[in-house]
Parts: sequence; C-alpha cells; structure tokens
Amino acid sequence: MGLEDRVPEHDLIVIGASAGGVEAVSKLVAGLPPNLPAAVCVVVHLRPYSESHLASVLERAGSLPVLAAKQDMPLRRGTIYVAVPDLHLLVSRGDVEPTLRLVRGPRENRSRPAIDPLFRSAALAYGPRVIGVILSGALDDGTAGLWTVKDRGGIAVVQDPHDAAVPSMPASALAEVEVDHVTTAERIGALLGRLAREPAAPQPSEAELGRRGDATDQLDRELGIVAMDDEYHQSAERYGEPSRFSCPECGGVLWDVTGQGPVRFRCEVGHAHSAASLAEAQTESIEAAMWAALRALEDRMELSRRRAATARSNGLARLAEQVAVEEQAAQQHAAAIRSLLRLNGRSGIRPKPSPDEDTAHRPERAASNRPEAERGTGGELDPVDDSLGTDTRAF
Repeated sequence: MGLEDRVPEHDLIVIGASAGGVEAVSKLVAGLPPNLPAAVCVVVHLRPYSESHLASVLERAGSLPVLAAKQDMPLRRGTIYVAVPDLHLLVSRGDVEPTLRLVRGPRENRSRPAIDPLFRSAALAYGPRVIGVILSGALDDGTAGLWTVKDRGGIAVVQDPHDAAVPSMPASALAEVEVDHVTTAERIGALLGRLAREPAAPQPSEAELGRRGDATDQLDRELGIVAMDDEYHQSAERYGEPSRFSCPECGGVLWDVTGQGPVRFRCEVGHAHSAASLAEAQTESIEAAMWAALRALEDRMELSRRRAATARSNGLARLAEQVAVEEQAAQQHAAAIRSLLRLNGRSGIRPKPSPDEDTAHRPERAASNRPEAERGTGGELDPVDDSLGTDTRAF
C-alpha cells in the first residue's frame, strides 16, 4: 500500500542540517520510535566528490533502517532516506506512489545537495502532511524551504539554537518562520513520533497560496528549474522581479523571488541564493578583488622604485621625482586596502569611529521579540569533515 492510500497524517518528515549537523541528526534519529508512521528524508551539506558514510552513521544511531537515496526509490513509512553527494534530493508525487528524485541541478545557497529544494518538493507533493525540521548549520539554507512547508499547512520544528553546535540555521528559521516547536536535538525524535500520528490540517486554498507567493504553478516551475527539466528552461517566462545583483555562480541577473517569504534570489539558469548566501558570496568576491588590487599596487610600488633608480642613475631628476610620487601614492593606496582587509565582518570588530563622528544618534537595533533568533546570525563558516563527507565541526 502506498503512502497516498493511508490516513492523511503527517507521513513525511524532511530534515536539513549543515555544520555540526551530523551529531544533531544522530541524536534525533536515536529518539525516533521503531514504529514511526512516516518516511524521513535527510539532507546534510556534503562535500561534492567524497564518499558519504552518513547513512551507516545514522543506522547505528537508531532503530530505523537508513538508506542512501536512489533515483525513483519509493518512499516507505518507517524508513530514513539520506541525500548523496553532489545531487539534490527531491520528492516526486509519481504516477502510482511518491518516489525520490536525484538531480544534478544548479546549486542553491552554494550547496548541492541543498535543503531548500527538498523542503519545497515535499511541500508540493505532500502539502500539510509534511513536518520540516531545521538543525545545526551555518548561514540560512533551509529557512525558505521551511517557510514553504509552513505556508502550505505543514509543521515547522527547529532545534534550539542554544543546543546547536552552529546556531545560524536554527536562528534564521526562527527569525523568518512561524515555527511550531523549538527544542533540543535529543527531544526532537520523540516529538516527531508524536506529531506523525496527528491528523494533518487542511491545505490552504490555491487562491490563498497564490497571494502569499507559493502557488502550485510557481512551485512546479521552480522545482522544474532545479531539476533541469527542458520545458522550464526553454520557456522565457520567469517569476519575481529583476534585481541589481548578479549571480555569484554564473554572473547572470538575479531575480528577486521573495514574495512574502524570506529574501531570496534565483538567476536565469537556476542558481538560487538566500540573503545570507548572497552576502557571503559578495564578501568573498570583494575580498578577492581587494587582494588582487593589493598585489597590483605592490607590483606598481616595486616597478616605480626601479624606474626611479634608473632615472636617477641617468641624471633624469624630474622623471625620478615624478615616479617617486607614483610610488608614494601606491604605498598609501596599498596601506588603505590592507586596513580594509584587516576588518573582518565575521569577527564583530567595528572600525574605530573618527573623532567627529556622532554615534549617540545611532543606537543598536535588537529584535527584542525574537530572543532565540539573536544568537548565531553572524554568518559562520561552513566547514566540511573529510571522513564523513559532511559538516561536523563548528567554529
């Protein structure tokens, strides 16, 4: 009997994690009941070309069978399916029963597999029957996908940021999504066992979904782009509004597809970026440009020294003086760039204000109504563990 023939309970659980997430997912899996009446799909950011041992790690952690996802694999209750490296994991409604789909589509939030595509595909296929879970991780992959799960009537669960090794992803989800449950990783497994047996709420009407920006046709189109389906890429139709930003992956125009959900962008060929992902890519681009400028300026300084020395040896005093001025200008410009490079935004160190700068009228802003979301939104790095092919270490 397929999942579609069963009572409409919460029979699909989707889980997303990144840095520090293997430990969190292991604790969650250990708490899942052996008779869980739901299928479970897990995405943890993976190194593209390494072999992942995550399935065997999770099978040792709990009592449920764990399988590495394969193309067209049917979804079964009481089974955990794990994304594999360099492929997005999607849920497909299928002609007979829901199945898994693996696609090497454009990266989302600079990751493949990414969390958002799984969550969106699950929300489209299962509607209110989905439970979305966000665990430890850097930046904010999964926030937009969890918003879609919630928007289409599903349940949103987030690991307590204070319990997460890297709290950015849980904190981002709390800041952007009306989350139903916040608790520790150890307690989420038992919570999911209870929630899976609760009847699912009715799905919002298509008109209501369209007003909020997650209409079925838009989700279909977005997932078609992720899956590299020709019919979606050959169509000139796009959704959203063109922005001033360019895609860090391919240089194309980014379209603002935010709607009423979290800020996010997608380019013509499908690369998708959350606000934090785009900011991180911009930071890397700016830093690379400054290092290139510093190298060019130091080359200019060295060349100016040689030209000045040659001019002086040939008795060309005016030329030597002119080139010396160019060297001094290059020195000053290089010093200014080194000063900028020392200002790392992730460190939280602020530049010293000038003596005449008035800081009294610029108070710090705080999201007082969202204390749980205050910790861990500074854009931590997303380290990758070589042995598992997954993110396990926190900074």
